[in-house]
Amino acid sequence: QVEITESGGGLVEPGGSLRLSCAATTNIFSIYDISWHRQVPGQQRERVAYMHTSGRTEYADSVEGRFTISRDNAKATMYLQMNALLPNDTAVYYCKAKRILNGVEYWGKGTLVTVSS
Repeated sequence: QVEITESGGGLVEPGGSLRLSCAATTNIFSIYDISWHRQVPGQQRERVAYMHTSGRTEYADSVEGRFTISRDNAKATMYLQMNALLPNDTAVYYCKAKRILNGVEYWGKGTLVTVSS
C-alpha cells in the first residue's frame, strides 16, 4: 500500500514563503499526475496546483504567479513552493497523486498552513 505524507506546514507572516513537501513510500510520481489541494473548515476542498506526468502545470487563479508545483522523482517527493503568502492562503494543504490509466489515487493526511501576523 502506497502512502504519501505532507510536511512543511506552519505559521508564517503575510508576504512570507513556505515550501511544502509530500513524500511517497514508493516512487510513483513519475507515472502519476500530482496535485496540491487546500481546504478551509466549512468550505469545499479546492485544487491549487497540478502537474501532469509530462510536466505540464496548472494553477488556480488565486495562486498563479505565487505558487510553484514540482517533483523530484529520484526522491519520490513532490513540492509546493508558496511565496507572497496571504492570510487567505490559510488552510490545510493536501497532496494527491492519481494514475489516470486506472483511476488509482492517493491522498496525504494534510498539513496546516497559517498565514498571520
